[in-house]
Amino acid sequence: QVQLVESGGGLVQPGGSLRLSCVASGSILSINTMGWYRQAPGRQREQVAHITTGGRTNYADSVKGRFTISRDNAKNTVYLQLNRLKPEDTAAYYCTAHVQTIATMRWNDYWGQGTQVTVTS
Repeated sequence: QVQLVESGGGLVQPGGSLRLSCVASGSILSINTMGWYRQAPGRQREQVAHITTGGRTNYADSVKGRFTISRDNAKNTVYLQLNRLKPEDTAAYYCTAHVQTIATMRWNDYWGQGTQVTVTS
């Protein structure tokens, strides 16, 4: 029905940058909020940032001033720019989207498979 595919993860040194992308495709009528979560080994999944259709954003305190979320509504894509990365940012990053599907007209949350970000010297 709906697929979310992330890309852009990788290995980077502390202080470096990465840009994550997530494209939503499938039986999509409308998308509301899109966002990013992350999960480090042995830790609970935590919200990193989210953005509404109108562009309102919200960030976790741990990433404020370093990460920037944006979206392209025409492309059903959400981005996460990661700057000044720290070793503690190492995690699998997952995108999520609140989607209304064509088939059912219902709203549901969908998740991507994740992309790994590793920050190490």
